[in-house]
Amino acid sequence: MTRTIVQATVACKLLLCAVISAEADTTGPASADDRIDDQIIVTGARTPLEISRIGSASTVITRQDIERRQARYVSDLLRSVPGFAVSHTGVVGSQTQVRVRGSEANHILVLIDGVRANDPAIGDEFRWEHLTTGDVERIEIVRGPQSALWGSDAVAAVVHVITRSQVERGNFGAYVESGSNDTLNTGVNGAVNTGNWLLSGSIESLDTDGENIARAGTETDGAELTTGSASARWSAGENLSFGAGLRAVDASSQFDPVDGVVTGLPIDGDRETHSEDLAANLGMSLAPGEGRFTYHLRAQYFESEQRNLTDGAENSSAASDRITLMLQSDILLGDNRLSLALEHEDTGYEQHGEVVFADPNQDQDLQRTSAVAEYQHLSGDRLTWILSGRLDEHSDFDNAITGKLSLAYRWSDMTRLRANIGTGHKTPTFAERFGFFPDLFIGNPDLEPETSVSLDVGLDQLFFDGALAVEVSIYAQELRNEINGFVPVPDTFLATAENRDGVSERTGVELGAEWRLTPLLSAAASYTYTDADEEDELGRNVIELRRPRHAGSLVVNYGSGNDRFRATLAADYGGTREDLFFPPFPAERQRVTLDSYWVVDLTAQYQLTPAIAVFARGSNLLDEDYEQVFGYRTLGRTAYVGLRAAFGR
Repeated sequence: MTRTIVQATVACKLLLCAVISAEADTTGPASADDRIDDQIIVTGARTPLEISRIGSASTVITRQDIERRQARYVSDLLRSVPGFAVSHTGVVGSQTQVRVRGSEANHILVLIDGVRANDPAIGDEFRWEHLTTGDVERIEIVRGPQSALWGSDAVAAVVHVITRSQVERGNFGAYVESGSNDTLNTGVNGAVNTGNWLLSGSIESLDTDGENIARAGTETDGAELTTGSASARWSAGENLSFGAGLRAVDASSQFDPVDGVVTGLPIDGDRETHSEDLAANLGMSLAPGEGRFTYHLRAQYFESEQRNLTDGAENSSAASDRITLMLQSDILLGDNRLSLALEHEDTGYEQHGEVVFADPNQDQDLQRTSAVAEYQHLSGDRLTWILSGRLDEHSDFDNAITGKLSLAYRWSDMTRLRANIGTGHKTPTFAERFGFFPDLFIGNPDLEPETSVSLDVGLDQLFFDGALAVEVSIYAQELRNEINGFVPVPDTFLATAENRDGVSERTGVELGAEWRLTPLLSAAASYTYTDADEEDELGRNVIELRRPRHAGSLVVNYGSGNDRFRATLAADYGGTREDLFFPPFPAERQRVTLDSYWVVDLTAQYQLTPAIAVFARGSNLLDEDYEQVFGYRTLGRTAYVGLRAAFGR
């Protein structure tokens, strides 16, 4: 706890400095009613475009939304996004998985300031339990098939987290928060804009004693997380710019082992995972002459390491590293645009552990070279269409071709129609191909990539002069070669991975609405119906695991007339979902149904000065006792208070 106490002291001092500096800052918070319909997003195509020109269902979470919800993790915000389902394997700091439109957890590509952040060391999933909101400026979410744009992992959606380092202004901020379970969360961030140079940096720390993950017992499972980042951008002229960024994460979380003898459920025990992640990027953009041609050169690096400890001693570890090089040219053809890109990616994976039943030590690698082309037809008065194609050449698999056609049609100023059809591509993970637990699992190096075809159509409608905005999306996806990661090996107690012969089908409906009821009161609601099925080993059609058929949310925002006081009531609903229970031998695994639940949060903040705010939040106010993964408890009722400074915006 010493480190977090020091950081809290520093944060308090910086907050005091902010109070003194606030007298010179008369900039108030942004209006709660700012609309994002015509904002530019950078994720829906290979170049930035207005949301209204993108046919994919898109959601933008702004910094104001984050501060209203006072969410500490990005995954908590995603519970209110149509089509998203979040599963926590325990309490704060435990493994968190996100599924979109009934997809797998590794079918979502996560970008942080453009850097690919999915981790090969954990099955190409993203470590959502490591992504806090302290340095996040906005989150762009594009649902539907995106492999033609961004490659493997982008089968169901792309989530692009944009940090404050991308804000084109000098600013400073700091906060300190404390509450239940001896939780202390602190952070500072700042940026200096000198005209040609923009320098920024941040550090954030979260330390909590946590609660017990197991259903029984008294041991608490705590977590620590520290995130630091730094970036620099230099404008060498009107047509030339350079950028560099660095982001590091250091995290540890305690968890409980599973009792494989009596109950088959988690029990108190001394287990801990320590993780370190590092992401770096370098970039240059050049637009010579009149700017008809624009060139982008990018180099990105990602590495991760995870160490597993039992009773304080390390027993296994896994690590990955990835280098990505990209060259892209954007060509203006009148009002239209053609983008051509070449990418090369080299990914390494290594695992180390004790030799018990078999030798888990291994080093693997995979290379990919890609060519991407995208044509944006933007010259039409009402219709925008975007055609994208991608060729991926893998060192270990056959070549893959993916494509996407996106349509957006402005029927009127109040009505917009949109549609997408696209194909997806997901390569097998290192763990699926080569194994991770040799005494339990046998890898299958002959696995083939998963492929998909997806279609979605949508309607965006405004009512009451734009006060009410409603969006409706209907989607369908067929997934082939789905990888089943638990196939029993005959005459052994082991399992392996295999491609399924059948087709997994996912269909659903997404509804979203935002209503400006009065100048002081607004509300937002979402509902998702998901039908995700697959064939089991006996050929029966069963529901995919951990995908609730019904999910939704309701958020009500209130702001005082002078905009100094704000309050938000958020209620997130998770419907029943199925999971697997593995009882002790000789009993066979069982399908179980997890109950539905409501999680209700209430937040409030008061602006003491234009730069200083005090805030409070209560989470799970109904003290709902629920599980998102069978046998693993989630947090009960908690409360937190804090102080935030932000000026120079």
